[in-house]
Amino acid sequence: MKSKENIVFLGMMGSGKSSLGSLISKELNFHFYDTDKIIEKKLNQKITEIFQYKGEKFFREYEEKITLQILKNKKCVIALGGGTFLNKNVREEILKNHNSFWLKWDPETILKRIKNNSKRPVAINLTSFELMKLIKKRSTIYSKALYSINCDGLSKKQIVNKVKKIYETNKINC
Repeated sequence: MKSKENIVFLGMMGSGKSSLGSLISKELNFHFYDTDKIIEKKLNQKITEIFQYKGEKFFREYEEKITLQILKNKKCVIALGGGTFLNKNVREEILKNHNSFWLKWDPETILKRIKNNSKRPVAINLTSFELMKLIKKRSTIYSKALYSINCDGLSKKQIVNKVKKIYETNKINC
């Protein structure tokens, strides 16, 4: 059986995938990939600009291509964009061959973090009610992750330690 060496963080925008991914990659001495940052660098545009000028459909197709390429790497930590795991092809690859961690927060916490944030193109024009609906809808898909980390009330260090412990305990059994 193929070893699941990679750690993939998924969850809502504002859940800490990038910052926690960077921290855990240093702890494990793994390479770190942030799919949104890579897309921005490759296209030389911010995500908001890509959405504005090329559209969400273009972004999602490009995101799938880039993410599937990144997932071919070994011994790395990958922070997905908030909508990446919704893509069936990406989700199936991650669930089959990688350690997936959903960074789960209380919906109210996420709402406070993303409401009125101009760097969040999916959320920028949504009302609080619409954002809560989006959070709940996405949570159904995020819940398919191999592991779920309830982050409320935990420091970044505590979350990193939880992920590290789960990873080190289970990597032999994968």
